[in-house]
Amino acid sequence: MKTNAARLLDGLDIPYELRSYAVDPDDLSAESVAAKVGIPPEQVFKTLVARGDRNGVCFAVVPGNQQLDLKGLARLSGDRSVDTVSLKEVQPLTGYVRGGLTALAAKKNYPVYVDETIELFDSICVSAGIRGTQLVLAPADYVRATGAKTGQIAKEKE
Repeated sequence: MKTNAARLLDGLDIPYELRSYAVDPDDLSAESVAAKVGIPPEQVFKTLVARGDRNGVCFAVVPGNQQLDLKGLARLSGDRSVDTVSLKEVQPLTGYVRGGLTALAAKKNYPVYVDETIELFDSICVSAGIRGTQLVLAPADYVRATGAKTGQIAKEKE
């Protein structure tokens, strides 16, 4: 199934692979998705929506086995403070639901910030814009497609 995110990549001539998996609505974690698509969790990048006090809404993209470092995101985005948005705001802001969130072809073009560890891999996995489908692509292509800035925005889970 072609999603808007896949269509965007097609339009940019960016090669990718679609991987489908069985969705468990009780476990939408990146670690669970990683196991289902056969990719290590540090290569499955989850997309979060945050809001800074100066620059507003943005996407934060971090490895599936880590959590967002809000202070790191604030430094990278030029905000004094940043917090994730509430779950009820995610779909109205992005057009995507939890478990299907991606910075690719979102409802609005918010700034995208990606953890620098993305550069360690030949390929990464991100949501294709719907639950049950992931995109596998080169990190440089993802950064180009999203216009992302990279920096240290992830930390070990507490």
